[in-house]
Amino acid sequence: MRIDVLGAGFNSAGVRTGVARGPHALRRAGLVARAGLSHEVRDVGDVAFSEPVPRRGEASRLLAEQALTSMLAEVRRKVEAIMAGGAFPLLVGGDCAVLPGALAACRSVHGSVGLLFVDGHEDAWPPADSTTGEAADCELGLALGVTSADVGPELAPVLRPEATALLGPRDGEELREHGVGSLRGSLWFATDRELSGRVAASAEDAIATIERSASRWWLHVDLDVLATDQLAAVDYPQPGGLRWEELTELTAVALRRPGCAGWSLTIYNPDLDEDGHEAERIVGYVEQALALV
Repeated sequence: MRIDVLGAGFNSAGVRTGVARGPHALRRAGLVARAGLSHEVRDVGDVAFSEPVPRRGEASRLLAEQALTSMLAEVRRKVEAIMAGGAFPLLVGGDCAVLPGALAACRSVHGSVGLLFVDGHEDAWPPADSTTGEAADCELGLALGVTSADVGPELAPVLRPEATALLGPRDGEELREHGVGSLRGSLWFATDRELSGRVAASAEDAIATIERSASRWWLHVDLDVLATDQLAAVDYPQPGGLRWEELTELTAVALRRPGCAGWSLTIYNPDLDEDGHEAERIVGYVEQALALV
């Protein structure tokens, strides 16, 4: 496999700190070289976007909406170019707000798109109800069209529920407390507890479901799907979660499938990783998953 690594250091909080520094920190920890031990890997740089302003848009209710839309347009353009050149995109965030740009690129190139969404949160808050105003609370709901944000085509719906699978969420109690509806029942769905002991089988089942509706699909991994004792350098830790070996197995199952068109890796916050140990662990996970493909 020929892989192009693209950085997207976007933080939905509207700042240049925290997860925005993730791509640089992971490169410094050897991401490109370690991924290149089993595959041909090229670093194609970072997406550029307008200066973020941590203010909620009046219509969208999302923070830094101008930076968000410019980032998404650039992610789409660059991922399209990677795919057109015959390479496999590895999109490194930043946070989950980068995902809609990748999905739009995949649909543009392949005609349809599915999504294997591996995340500790459902990310389907209505933007006006989000307690943070961060697009990373909302991107899956927007991509599915179950919520909306009046910011233009960059956040228009691109997914169908039948071509979408959600693995690892554990924020159901928080959603209930805030009166926010769950995606459960509308698409393939398994919590972290439901994945326990059957990660590979669950991933295979989820992918089979996706591929009945979309021949090409995107793999999205939000690292907060991991338990906090596995990775602490995330902004919104929760009880529960997967172990590294489970995430590695799940990821390898996905990457081995010909229908997997790209991979996004998000939410690592190097500001919470003073000695760089967590970055080393993430890079090791990428190396191990790719070595199994």
